[in-house]
Amino acid sequence: MTTSESAKMETLEFASKGENITVIERLIDDLCEQYHIQEEHYGNILIALTEAVNNAIYHGNKQDPGKKVIIKYHADEDEFRFIIEDEGPGFDFDNVPDPTSPENIEKPNGRGVFLMRHLSDEIGFEDDGRIVKMDFKSLSKPISVDA
Repeated sequence: MTTSESAKMETLEFASKGENITVIERLIDDLCEQYHIQEEHYGNILIALTEAVNNAIYHGNKQDPGKKVIIKYHADEDEFRFIIEDEGPGFDFDNVPDPTSPENIEKPNGRGVFLMRHLSDEIGFEDDGRIVKMDFKSLSKPISVDA
């Protein structure tokens, strides 16, 4: 991210408590309303971002209210960029089990990362998984479904 890009980013910070997931839900509601984002994009953004924040609160920071979740974001009518950061030990994001594999269907692990990867247009993990970057693009256009 360039310096000019980071200067445009807004920042939200909150304690790692489960009830603070409402902070991110409100943010998505406000951004989607402000930029008139179509409903199908709204659902993808809401699910992917709440998964990332849930992971930061529950898996990264282990619900330690002394640890923070930091959300940086930039929004306009065509693209939203989110950076979600926690203070946990990180995780091996390259070896998350595929929840669609038959041997993993009954296991709860990996579903959040799977959803984040499939619902965002771009995703990246940094700092051993403590930082997740997600982009949602072409928000002013309907989602095309390939037949």
